[in-house]
Amino acid sequence: MPDKVLVYSRFPKANLTRFGERYELLNAAGKRLNEAFPAAELADVRAMITAGGTSLSADAMDMLPKLGAIVCYGTGYDGIDLAAAAKRSIAVGHSPGANAASVADIAVTLMLASVRRLPVADNYVRSGDWAGAKPSPMMRPQAGMRGRKVGVYGMGEIGRKIAARVAAFETEVGYFSRTRYDLPYHYLPSLEALADWCSVLMIAVRAGADNTHAVNADILRRLGGDGFVVNISRGSVVDENALVGALSDGTIAGAGLDVFAREPHAPDALTALPNVALSPHLGGHTLESHVAMQHCVLANLDAFFAGKPLPHPVRER
Repeated sequence: MPDKVLVYSRFPKANLTRFGERYELLNAAGKRLNEAFPAAELADVRAMITAGGTSLSADAMDMLPKLGAIVCYGTGYDGIDLAAAAKRSIAVGHSPGANAASVADIAVTLMLASVRRLPVADNYVRSGDWAGAKPSPMMRPQAGMRGRKVGVYGMGEIGRKIAARVAAFETEVGYFSRTRYDLPYHYLPSLEALADWCSVLMIAVRAGADNTHAVNADILRRLGGDGFVVNISRGSVVDENALVGALSDGTIAGAGLDVFAREPHAPDALTALPNVALSPHLGGHTLESHVAMQHCVLANLDAFFAGKPLPHPVRER
């Protein structure tokens, strides 16, 4: 009889197919556990799959008395109460680097879309204004990418792939990270220094309590009137109200966002702005990324049920 695995977050059924071939899945589909299943059914669950951004508190873990492994589908694990998991000796795993290339691709896409004002240009064509030769101040020539200073906040797997990609656009690349690496990019000693230096700020840092609203009104002011913000990390890293204000009053020129403070809800004040390119948290949403993430999930589950250490554990630095 296959081992039981609880599916805690809401996932498309197609993403769970491979897991269901090997394990008996109890799919809570994002509901509270005590609403989805009786306590008796949860009593012998030893492992769960969750999305790293979904809040998983000590109270939820306590509904699973035999829980021994929390396996995140994806790179992130910011929703997990790691202290509570450690207190109960629950192993926590994730899928490090599995979607890094795809997320880096969407970061560059949003960078180009915002700097080159593609949302405005798209509307200019669709509305008929181009065909009607209607003048648009938003269609005036803008500075391109060549010679720009691009700052990468966070130099993990995703940050490195972003840096390699944007360097191909004849830019200068700098970064700020908790660790200074031996890389061919300019290192800045703080986020403030990075914002002062660059005109495009790419946010690729791992989200956590220590960087909530790290990109605030002061950082946006330092970026300046020709500056752009691209966020593919988590919405919590950016003070969304400050960002709306900066985009509205010209403190910065534009933004490209794949993540938001309260997903799936992007505030009307943000979506109404013409100088922002938006996507619905689809950075890692490619076929290749899902296959790679599923490999990591299965490897972690298989190891746990075999009594071995997780091959892809969360390592807090």
